Amino acid sequence: MRKIVITSGKGGVGKTTVVASLGRALSDLGKNVVLVDADVGLNNLDVVMALEHKVVYDIVDVISGRCRVSQALIEDAESGLFILPSSSDNPLMTAQTFRNVIDSLVGFDYVLIDCPAGIENGFHRAVSSAREAIVVTTPAVSAIRDADKVVSLLAGYQMQNVSVIINRVRGDMVSRGEMMSPADIARLLRTEPIGVVPDDELITLYSQVGKVPDYAASDKAFKLIAENIVYGSRKFYEYQKTGLLAKLFRRAR
Repeated sequence: MRKIVITSGKGGVGKTTVVASLGRALSDLGKNVVLVDADVGLNNLDVVMALEHKVVYDIVDVISGRCRVSQALIEDAESGLFILPSSSDNPLMTAQTFRNVIDSLVGFDYVLIDCPAGIENGFHRAVSSAREAIVVTTPAVSAIRDADKVVSLLAGYQMQNVSVIINRVRGDMVSRGEMMSPADIARLLRTEPIGVVPDDELITLYSQVGKVPDYAASDKAFKLIAENIVYGSRKFYEYQKTGLLAKLFRRAR
């Protein structure tokens, strides 16, 4: 079982949508996937996946013994993956109790943990239960700066692998020099990229119908990211017809 925490330095970079989209893409590859909402307080993973109406128990109920972890899991009928919802912050939610819940999720190939944005206690609680980390950022300078802080903090944990997803990339702006390229961002963060996601207005459909249309550019990007994670490949969504992205990534490695 691979335990992957998906984190970011700041809110608003699309982290939770990345968790949901990537989980669905991994499930489409035939993997058994569970998404864990570790973002206590905001706890909107169930909303993003349009499953909030199915929530009966949450992770605090599991920790307190009010239910078994299997009772708290919600299945997404569309993709076949499961989510473990969260709730408001609770003193029972410690790094150890959270890790115990993660370890109890047997029978899954992938556990994706939706980490709270920032670097407060919730961040450390979520990260300490994972063996791999994916940092989500956008080309915005503030997002890159905060992502760099997260990458530095992750160095203090015994992670088997740390990679980065660059979200909301616009090829036209990159080509005009108005947006930093994914390769430049990867170099600044000194972290190997696992994927690039184009800026896609169709991604907003996730919170309405629980999925992104198969024809959406972002859906294609997440399928490539899932393959990179499962097979160890390095295929990136080419937002520029020239194929410049592939060349840039080869230079960055």
